[in-house]
Amino acid sequence: MRKQTKMPLLPLRGMVIFPYMIIHLDAGRERSVAALEQAMTGDRRILLCAQRDAEADEPTREGLCDVGTVAEIRQLLKLPGGAFRVLVEGLCRGEIKGFKALAAYDEVSVLIHHDVTENSMEMEALTRSVVHQFEDWVKLSKKIPPEALVSVAIIDDAGRLADLIASHLNLSQEARQELLELLNVRARMERLYAMLTREMEILALERKIGARVHKQIEKLQKEYYLREKVKAIQTELGDKDGRQADIDEFQQKLAKGDYPETVKKVIEKEIRRLESMSSFSAENGVIRTYIDWLLELPWTKRTGDAVDIRRARRILEHDHYGLKKVKERILDYLAVHKLISESPAEDEETENARQKAPILCLIGPPGVGKTSLASSVARALGREFVRASLGGIRDEAEIRGHRRTYVGAMPGRIIAGLRRAGTRNPVFLLDEVDKLTHDFQGDPASALLEVLDPAQNHTFNDHYVDLPFDLSSVFWIVTANDLGGIPRALRDRLEIITLSSYTEQEKLEIAKRYLLPRQRKENGLSAAALTLGPGVLQRIIAEYTREAGVRELERLLGQLGRKAARRIVEDGVASVKVTVKELETFLDRPKYARTKAEKEAQVGVVTGLAWTEAGGAILPTEVNVLKGKGSLILTGKLGDVMQESAKAALSYIRSRADRLHLPANFYEKQDIHIHLPEGAVPKDGPSAGITMATAMISALTNRKVRSDVAMTGEITLRGRVLPIGGLKEKVLAAHREGLRTIILPKENVRDVEDVPDSVRKKLEFIPVETMDEVLGHVWENCRGGSRR
Repeated sequence: MRKQTKMPLLPLRGMVIFPYMIIHLDAGRERSVAALEQAMTGDRRILLCAQRDAEADEPTREGLCDVGTVAEIRQLLKLPGGAFRVLVEGLCRGEIKGFKALAAYDEVSVLIHHDVTENSMEMEALTRSVVHQFEDWVKLSKKIPPEALVSVAIIDDAGRLADLIASHLNLSQEARQELLELLNVRARMERLYAMLTREMEILALERKIGARVHKQIEKLQKEYYLREKVKAIQTELGDKDGRQADIDEFQQKLAKGDYPETVKKVIEKEIRRLESMSSFSAENGVIRTYIDWLLELPWTKRTGDAVDIRRARRILEHDHYGLKKVKERILDYLAVHKLISESPAEDEETENARQKAPILCLIGPPGVGKTSLASSVARALGREFVRASLGGIRDEAEIRGHRRTYVGAMPGRIIAGLRRAGTRNPVFLLDEVDKLTHDFQGDPASALLEVLDPAQNHTFNDHYVDLPFDLSSVFWIVTANDLGGIPRALRDRLEIITLSSYTEQEKLEIAKRYLLPRQRKENGLSAAALTLGPGVLQRIIAEYTREAGVRELERLLGQLGRKAARRIVEDGVASVKVTVKELETFLDRPKYARTKAEKEAQVGVVTGLAWTEAGGAILPTEVNVLKGKGSLILTGKLGDVMQESAKAALSYIRSRADRLHLPANFYEKQDIHIHLPEGAVPKDGPSAGITMATAMISALTNRKVRSDVAMTGEITLRGRVLPIGGLKEKVLAAHREGLRTIILPKENVRDVEDVPDSVRKKLEFIPVETMDEVLGHVWENCRGGSRR
């Protein structure tokens, strides 16, 4: 068993000393100085060990590495200020086995390790490989003199050779400590060889990068020389260089154009900067782009309004079928705009009203014509039309622009749209404003507040342009699918116009008037080349689409057109007629059944009605009653509001247990499970309250609910039925699914007038105020109600 030796400890900061190294060290810490003095009174031996944390003034055992170097003090010199400079020579490796913090210095118990070198051909080959790698590294790095190779070549001991080479390499403290802790000579040599190989690869990359940079510098110098030569030739010939040509073009545009005085001053200043700047400057292109944007923006250019209400009505009627109330509201705004623009500016208020255009917000499901309505408004006004899609935007700079300090900075979408329009008063459509998001880069919706606020947008400041631009003459139109997705502060600045879902009859007329002719044209077909038999459009609408708008319907008609075009080309026929019987050969099997509603009366199954961004939908609700401990189980991905509504419905049922002929403690021994199918689709809102209450009562009393009834309404604890929203879309969904009786809150009766006459005449509406009235109309043997 090897003996342990006690000796003073000198902790090292940020360095590792190898055996056989002779090096000067400076010691200033009191405990370090005391350790040196103690060593000098003895055999001059001291353990040099690296600290794990170089910032620690008095490291503990945990703060020291496990292996250090036993060194002999050759010389000790006292410096001014109490510090010592010591010359030490590394002797061998020492492993710390014990640590004791004395009053003046730290003492350690050290296990001495001497290198044991094996004599084998494999070890000799490894040694030669390390020496060759070191020689190549010295030649490439040129960081140490070639004489160092002589001292390496004369060493026969592999362990001493590894330590000497490691002391010359520019390794990190962690890598040096790793080599020091490798007590096995073969393992140390193998690790050193790997480190030398890595250093050689790094040196090769450094030389490659240096050569590439040198080549680029030579290329730039050559280009500079050639440009100066071309410039001299152009000067002799009287030609102008590209930069001067651009400057002359900018000055001509500035002289011819009508710009505000503040804009002129900024452009002139930037042109002077461009003239005085070197053509090789990185700022050169930035200034050119900035001047170009300022010159191209329509600071004063306007298009004259040609507001003719009769013509506007004709355009809206020609471009869109139905939407009567929407068209009326748009015509109202156009009439007000015409009167204000024609009235004399008698005071400041009239002038301000003349400048401020209305901000319309079209809310409706996808595919109902919001974007095309905005385009028709532009046609009716005789203005340019610009569209900017805001869906998914999360960076405020998309609205306000980027500051010119950023590389690749550009104006925001508002200024970019006005440049495309070429006028300062276009019809500007901000599409999908409810899809705006926000993150650490800012909130685009907040940036829109300035854009859409008539009190602020006459001095809109884009970060890139950095000059106030008047947006008050722009006719803003905003579109969204969901009003709830628009921030409240932004919603307050908008005039809301709601577009509802289309009925099947409206879809039929739209397909005949617009979609089918457009698809014939896009597929190269004449009216005679593609014809549809009776009932084809009706079947496509009923069995191949389930949407509020007509986008899917147009895609299906496009598919018909492509199939017909292929048949005409392949078979050589002159025309194709699609009949109801042949429809499946063109469009495959129907995607939807005629109705998802229940066909037979069942216990615990009730049809509710829901509103979605894509229009209305039916909401089948199922309830099972099981033996249990009185739990209410809710499945179908229900939101918090819907879950609370289910709990309120159950509380109502418990309070009416006697009248419903239920045991007083029915809820203690039975579990009630409420499920709404299509479990992957999130559902929320209070309007399914009476639906869930009816389904639970049906399951508890074992009574069947009529299959032709749909219902919607919020329920209170006392059984009152409260009004809901989106009634028109819900009624259209019920009609589409073949339901004929609608139970609705009495306060929503006024909303029934919004339902198209063609649908309203086919349905029976039963207004209710309490849950008792609902139960009077839902059971299988109940018939009756009030038709409206």
